[in-house]
Amino acid sequence: MSASDTRPFKAACVQLRAGRDVAASTEMAVRLVAQAADEGAAFVLTPENTSLMEAERALLFEKTRAEDDDAALAALRSVAREKKIWLSIGSLPIKVAEAKLANRSFLIAPDGGIAARYDKIHMFDVDLAGGESYRESKNFEAGHEAVVADLPWGRVGLTVCYDLRFPHLYRALAHAGARFLTVPAAFTRQTGEAHWHVLLRARAIENGAFVFAAAQGGRHENGRETFGHSLIVAPWGEVLAEGGTEPGVFMAEIDPAKVVEARGRVPSLLHDRDFEVSKPSLASVKEAS
Repeated sequence: MSASDTRPFKAACVQLRAGRDVAASTEMAVRLVAQAADEGAAFVLTPENTSLMEAERALLFEKTRAEDDDAALAALRSVAREKKIWLSIGSLPIKVAEAKLANRSFLIAPDGGIAARYDKIHMFDVDLAGGESYRESKNFEAGHEAVVADLPWGRVGLTVCYDLRFPHLYRALAHAGARFLTVPAAFTRQTGEAHWHVLLRARAIENGAFVFAAAQGGRHENGRETFGHSLIVAPWGEVLAEGGTEPGVFMAEIDPAKVVEARGRVPSLLHDRDFEVSKPSLASVKEAS
């Protein structure tokens, strides 16, 4: 890294409890992003579903717009420009076809321009205990490309929520030069209680990267309950900042040199090897025993 890349900066996760009203959800997001910037954050991340949490399919599509017409995107680009910050919009529902949306993350530059877009690759199609069930693929079209982009302090890899459970994606981002990983999320309460902290710390440790995970938290207007606990995790696995379940701003000082330090102590990215999985036949297993 160049000398300019190693200077520390402040990063913030904005925790939200988005509702069914796009304008109200957007107003809260903009207000908290501005607060984070006023408190010194140069890089700010919002959660998945920043502008809308709507379970009814007809209402979801009624409230969703194409990218060029999305009011939340325009408002968030404006606050990034006003505050001169890098803003990672965790995700917005963006209409890409008559009956399909993209769960799209945006990286906004300090001039308000869109520096990168990422469409969530892994769809949350899951049946949980207690009858809690989700079919994200019913409304959303899965993305097909991993995305990295350059920040002043190094390269960032963009992901969204359920992507967290697919470690090969993060490995690919790290090999593509990512020193920072974003994981905006709306984790369910029961999966969050079980797995949120351990998975985020694992992604940081195994890739020697900072992880920024802004989350939705609490009970939403549509009845869904999300886990909250926005986290900022250092490359060695230390939790630098953590939220609870209420909306707010959670900030940490980020020293990019810690990436070099962690990857030097355990250089596993240099030790990756291609391999094949052996699949012995049943006969050979019996013979061996």
